[in-house]
Amino acid sequence: MQAEKLTWSAVQNDDKITLRLVGELSRDTLLPLWQQRLTFLSEKQIADKDILWDLAQIKRIDSAGFALLCDLIAYCRKIKSSEHKIVLINIPKQLLTLADLFNLNDWLTPFISKN
Repeated sequence: MQAEKLTWSAVQNDDKITLRLVGELSRDTLLPLWQQRLTFLSEKQIADKDILWDLAQIKRIDSAGFALLCDLIAYCRKIKSSEHKIVLINIPKQLLTLADLFNLNDWLTPFISKN
């Protein structure tokens, strides 16, 4: 079975950056995202903005993709100012299953949109 592609886009507004991931977030697709992360997650770009991760179009996520997403969230959390939020929206069920499997529900829950 061939892995699907992963694409992403970043849309910046005055006080928010929305990051949309599309496709499969897996060990087979994550390297380009990792290599290009600083093109849309530089300290200058995210320090004074809310960061919204839109995962509506993620078709599949595996443990490597989950680990990368957690690493990117942790990086954003370290860089951004405290008055700005990191929010995950349109969470795929696989992400919640992986969080449960790796006992990271408590860590991930504050980032999940309540809407």
